[in-house]
Amino acid sequence: MFVDKVTITVKAGDGGHGCCSFRREKFVPRGGPDGGDGGGGGHVILRATTSQQSLQDLMYNRHYAAPNGPNGKGKDMHGRKAPDVELAVPVGTLVYDRNTRELLADLAEDNMSFIVAHGGKGGRGNARFLSNFNRAPRNSEPGEPGEEREVFLELKTIADAGLVGYPNAGKSTLLRAISSARPKVAAYPFTTLHPNVGVVEYPDFTRLTVADIPGLIDGAHANVGLGHAFLKHIERTHLLVFVLDMAGTDGRQPWDDLRHLREELELYMKGLSSRPAIILANKMDIPESAENLELLQNELASEVIEIIPISADKGDLGEFPELLKAKIDSIKKRLAQMPR
Repeated sequence: MFVDKVTITVKAGDGGHGCCSFRREKFVPRGGPDGGDGGGGGHVILRATTSQQSLQDLMYNRHYAAPNGPNGKGKDMHGRKAPDVELAVPVGTLVYDRNTRELLADLAEDNMSFIVAHGGKGGRGNARFLSNFNRAPRNSEPGEPGEEREVFLELKTIADAGLVGYPNAGKSTLLRAISSARPKVAAYPFTTLHPNVGVVEYPDFTRLTVADIPGLIDGAHANVGLGHAFLKHIERTHLLVFVLDMAGTDGRQPWDDLRHLREELELYMKGLSSRPAIILANKMDIPESAENLELLQNELASEVIEIIPISADKGDLGEFPELLKAKIDSIKKRLAQMPR
């Protein structure tokens, strides 16, 4: 099951109490204070990892608490810091405060971490209060309480390229053809109900991630169907790959599909439709596709955009894998040169 939204409650550990104690040893009169400090409470930490693809693991247990710090003891024995609780989340997870809706962290890189709840500081023992004016202090401090908060986690898939198209355009078939991902494929609309991410490997050991975004429909920007649930996973892709059904098997024309897809993207987020893109003219093994491809090329003659004819079902991908790598490398190079 794919889960991209979840609310959890986290409680960091309380700090241990400081100890009030005096040294008692034979032949040592007036031994003085020797109360140790309390240990700090454990933190609750969120850590991004590529080994997780959804927030499903956090859905069944929504309460997480770190252990309290141990109290200080006599003979200047300080409590050790309590262990932290670390929760693994997918790369691309946004962390919000549930009450204020403030964005606390954007875990956009592998192994990136964020302390969502800080453990309480341990209290000082009476040995800390020794001075020339107070040779026998009897005061110590209690430990500070750990943070407790309710956080809302939202996943926005991060991938180098996103496959965008109407239902039944062949996106899942394409992802199976270029990667080891195995999304469900069937001859009916909305076979894919959540994004699937595949890894494309090249002979030079380069790896690119490609996200199969579930089919969009008209009105998706207004949350028709599962519009927002799908569209938010396109926001972070570097390259848009429009997958068009050139055979028009569902009674639509491919150039109309492209226009509607661009409109939905732009209405959802301004500027999204103008992101770098390529067009995959799929299902070219069907006779009707050749004529539609020529009409599409004429329709887009004024635009500088690559149109690559493929047949994902037959495994005929043309120059798509090489062009995908070249495009992504160019985009990443340009982004690296931009001032931060």
